[in-house]
Amino acid sequence: MWQLLAAACWMLLIGSIYGYDKKRSITNPEAKMNISQIISYWGYPYEEYDVATKDGYILGIYRIPHGRGCTRETAPKPAVYLQHGLIASASNWICNPPNNSLAFLLADNGYDVWLGNSRGNTWSRKHLKLSPKSPEYWAFSFDEMAKYDLPATINFIIEKTGQEQLYYVGHSQGTTIAFIAFSTNPELAKRIKVFFALAPVFTVTYSRSPMRKLTTLSRQVVKALFGDKMFYPHTLFDEFIATKICNRKLFHRICSNFLFTLSGFDPKNLNMSRLDVYLSQNPAGTSVQNMLHWAQAVNSGRLQAFDWGNPDQNIMHFQQLTPPLYNVTKMEVPTAVWSGGQDVVADSKDVENLLPKIANLIYYKLIPHYNHVDFYLGQDAPQEIYQDLIIMMKEYSQN
Repeated sequence: MWQLLAAACWMLLIGSIYGYDKKRSITNPEAKMNISQIISYWGYPYEEYDVATKDGYILGIYRIPHGRGCTRETAPKPAVYLQHGLIASASNWICNPPNNSLAFLLADNGYDVWLGNSRGNTWSRKHLKLSPKSPEYWAFSFDEMAKYDLPATINFIIEKTGQEQLYYVGHSQGTTIAFIAFSTNPELAKRIKVFFALAPVFTVTYSRSPMRKLTTLSRQVVKALFGDKMFYPHTLFDEFIATKICNRKLFHRICSNFLFTLSGFDPKNLNMSRLDVYLSQNPAGTSVQNMLHWAQAVNSGRLQAFDWGNPDQNIMHFQQLTPPLYNVTKMEVPTAVWSGGQDVVADSKDVENLLPKIANLIYYKLIPHYNHVDFYLGQDAPQEIYQDLIIMMKEYSQN
């Protein structure tokens, strides 16, 4: 894939010399914007906040308090929290135009929308004491996202809005940390009115993502290859590829294969003209330890806390020799689920095994043609998911 992109760069250089490509490239303005700028570009109000977790990480979160054409002096709006997946960021929910982005649709339907970012991604890379240049900063996985990030963010939203409960929408790892947090933290679970799980991931026994290749390598080999800090960060090279190459139709297929290497995609359901926007925001990075944790989940076939590699470390973290298992049956939050028949990450067999364990399952829909990114990028996502999701929110708001 890197060789293809290198070839594309040479083609771009030759083309620019001879001037044949100037009329064929159109860069979307949002490809050069941050999250706040994208929200503002489409005419929506925004607010930015830093939320500190109990273990010192500082998370960047964003708020769209109301839709376009609305005023702030209205009655309090129901709050909705959107949580992205692995190696992603809050930009997932706003990288399509307003009629195709869940965050904008929710705001226009009368909701107070909050966008979260997991520790270590592009917009949450600060700490009260630790430097992101240190291995200690990156010693986390989805365990800490569930134990610290979600409670800090959700409690902040509750306090800021004055509401007792909020709606939670998660995609992929955004559902994983919710399953963990809501089953282990009953007080936090009480703050969730409904949990909307898109492409839910609890076990990854049947996952067909290329990420499985990590599971064949020892921890020592993985750390030798990727280090012990950040995995798949966003770079200046990504920015160059996004705005100089992926805005050209000739390179759409190469760029989409590069961007969706780990998750797969459907070119028929993807707005290929916006690849520069998608790539300018993604990947957003995570920790190598988080990827090791996912490799552990693949190898074990179960979801349990991160195995620190030796009994002494496990005793220090968990007061037991082996990492504890997570039990989703203890979660009582009303839960609605959407899964995809072509999803190579959240495989339908894993989802089928998960569904009977959800104690308060209120809705389930399998979308046969959906892959992992269709849930937030699919051109038909408003018809397949968002309309019903908003209808359910309105129904529960009346209860």
